[in-house]
Amino acid sequence: MSATKKPITGNIQPKDGKLYAVINLYVDGKRHPKWIDTGFKERNGKRQANLFLQAELAKRNSEREKSDSTILTNSDILFVDYLESWLPTKMTGSKPISVQTYQNYESLVKGRIHDYFSAEHGFMLSELQPDDIEDFYVSLYSDGLTSCTALHYHRVIYQALKHAVKKRILRYNILDSVEAPAESNYVADYYKADEAKELLLRVKGHKFYIPILLSTYYGFRRSEALGLRWSCVDFKAGTISVERKIIIEKENGHRVLRDTNQLKTLKSRRTLPLLDFVARELEEEKSRQESNRMLFGNSIRFHHEYDEHVCVDDLGRLIHPNMISSGFKHLLIKVGMRPIRYHDLRHTCATLLVTGKVPLFNIAQWLGHSNSQTTENFYAHFDVKAHDGTAVVIGNLLNSNGSAVRKDILQALAMSDQDRISDAFCQLDPFSQRKILDNLLEATA
Repeated sequence: MSATKKPITGNIQPKDGKLYAVINLYVDGKRHPKWIDTGFKERNGKRQANLFLQAELAKRNSEREKSDSTILTNSDILFVDYLESWLPTKMTGSKPISVQTYQNYESLVKGRIHDYFSAEHGFMLSELQPDDIEDFYVSLYSDGLTSCTALHYHRVIYQALKHAVKKRILRYNILDSVEAPAESNYVADYYKADEAKELLLRVKGHKFYIPILLSTYYGFRRSEALGLRWSCVDFKAGTISVERKIIIEKENGHRVLRDTNQLKTLKSRRTLPLLDFVARELEEEKSRQESNRMLFGNSIRFHHEYDEHVCVDDLGRLIHPNMISSGFKHLLIKVGMRPIRYHDLRHTCATLLVTGKVPLFNIAQWLGHSNSQTTENFYAHFDVKAHDGTAVVIGNLLNSNGSAVRKDILQALAMSDQDRISDAFCQLDPFSQRKILDNLLEATA
């Protein structure tokens, strides 16, 4: 751990016969070199230019040491102690986080963050440097964690230090000088329409059938499907509403189920049309549950506390979230379907809507995304039809020399497959390449 910031560095670079002092400045973790004319020529001026550079670096480092102190208050605190005192503030204020999110933050802070930055290593809040955070990320990668996981840690630490700046404990947030770990490049799997239909046929009658139905048709999250109550299904008005969810929380060291009306985002609370097929399946399920209550309702093994919930088993027990996540994989194997995750049914719903040319804004509302940008980030690449016009234009240009356009080139253009487009272009003779480029320039002029 470094007690002070690394000194500002630089070097001498020639340009147009002159010598420049290039100062390495960093903004948001990215290098932004500043070029300063030393006033000396490239010929016979290197010694004087280096003296100029050293004087400039000494001046800048001295000024930063005087004015850029991290700490504002006289008191100091261990970094891990500050984080634990900051955590409770996330449950108050104008935008308190959910209990589940709080517990996720707590597990990060009291787990690997505490182990790495503990008192044993002596990381003080005022002495914390960007290098220390970056070294922490390296330790996560060394333990086999992904950049997506490291990003979760980054966001928690950033929020904590941002709070310290707001409360004038720190002068600035050192994470502004740390590049955030990369987002996950995970590509979700999904079922095509015929596969989704076949799935519903094969799992009909299984206790997972209703949550599978809801996630396939409506893109319900697991927590939303399990949290659905009969009062949220209006058969007369023909609507189905997402009002609650089932989550797993820690209570006295044990994991318990909690039914809450605190949804993931404001847009998660939504009312959608009740499709005729879904309505028939739900009516059949409701009749089945009423029959079970008549047959087994007096048994001590029957669970009446979930009478209002849609997704229950024959004894009235709420289907456990972990059971459906792990059991779904085994169910697919049992019925002979291609394995995907349960959450991929939500991706299946979204992908089918995109390929069906439903506008992304409408899909965002259907799925309960906070905004349509989220929908676009995940699913816009499935909209192959949107590239049909582009493929036709380029196809005509490629045909301009009288040769037939290869089918795989058009497919690559439609799919925006840059590697295939590049490979095909490189296989052309120089004359054909020049002809294509000329036509493209003419078309875009």
